[in-house]
Amino acid sequence: MNAIELKTDLHRLIENIDDVNVLEAVRVLLASQVPATDWWDEISEEERAEIEEGLSQADRGETKTTEEVLSKYKQWDSK
Repeated sequence: MNAIELKTDLHRLIENIDDVNVLEAVRVLLASQVPATDWWDEISEEERAEIEEGLSQADRGETKTTEEVLSKYKQWDSK
């Protein structure tokens, strides 16, 4: 049996199962075989560079408190 035939057979079998415990066990088993994706791998190079720059700025102590940021934009809140 090739992969396509096997997948078709698995789909048919799963469609006929109503036991939530069995379905959850199958889901856990199948999920363990799928490589996990990391959000870092899914963002653009530009986004990665911006995040890395922000982390570098934080390491250098170039940060602002929440209060400083909010006070800068407080004028927008009154509109």
